[in-house]
Amino acid sequence: MFLRPFIGFLLTAVLTFTLVSACGKNIDSLATISKQPIEKCRKAQHPMGETCIPLHPQRVVTIPPYAFANALALGIKPIATAYDTTEAFPEYLRDRVDGVELLGDMAQPSLEKILRAKPDLILADPWSQDSYKLLSAIAPTVILGRDLSWQEELTELSILLGRKEAGDRLLENYWQRVEKLKQALKGRAPQIQVSIAGVFPGYAYAYGTKSPAGAAINDTGLQRPPLQRGDGYYVLQYVSEESLSDIDGDVLFFLTRGGKNGAKKVLEAIAKRPLWQQLKSVQNGRVYLVGSHWHTGDILAMNRIIDDLFKYLVNTLN
Repeated sequence: MFLRPFIGFLLTAVLTFTLVSACGKNIDSLATISKQPIEKCRKAQHPMGETCIPLHPQRVVTIPPYAFANALALGIKPIATAYDTTEAFPEYLRDRVDGVELLGDMAQPSLEKILRAKPDLILADPWSQDSYKLLSAIAPTVILGRDLSWQEELTELSILLGRKEAGDRLLENYWQRVEKLKQALKGRAPQIQVSIAGVFPGYAYAYGTKSPAGAAINDTGLQRPPLQRGDGYYVLQYVSEESLSDIDGDVLFFLTRGGKNGAKKVLEAIAKRPLWQQLKSVQNGRVYLVGSHWHTGDILAMNRIIDDLFKYLVNTLN
């Protein structure tokens, strides 16, 4: 009687190991069959070494979400992409995802789906290094750079995809829009203090200058509240009753992430706090809800941020 549960556990463990091993061997063997030889390629240096990639890749798979959006902006539609499954697929990209295979969470994308997609190039992030060998068995794989600014990420990708001139034009257009925004604000940008906070189911937080949204605000010459001038991605991990004043400003942008219902409940709870009504941005009616594009760092999202600044600053402060 005592041995029966143990024997059952042992059999289950052996079966699980056998299935996992078979799956791994299956991926390796199928990858060997499906992987197409590259007659002409160019060498790309990356954190895992050197990879020879197609001169003009046609079937690109992206793992980091920003790479998917940047590839779209560069004129290449990936055949498959991973994303952050803790929240819905980004709203600003939903009309661009038709025909694209979703690979599941970017932390552990489906290798089987990648294999079936038959890519000729896989663009992975630094956190994919553990699966680099498997990915490389399927198709040429490049690990993208870590700790890059959003501009550097776009430039790196444009070079890898052979679209450097297109990348340069995208950046030039962004800076032209930044200058137009400055002109539309008629020199008042240094006098406008912009706060950026985020709402996730369960809590709220604030962004620093290292976040993409923080970079956009800095590019336009707009100011930040004292606490949000710190050199970090996040500067306030949890907004409490006592720290509400730290997210105040002339204007307060609230990002809603992780599902609108959960974020809405957090906002409703914050709005009930006595100190909420004392915030200058609340009293002046300058609290605006914006989407997850304020959290990401691709060129499409950055342009959407500039759109919001035109909408909520130029059109309401004039």
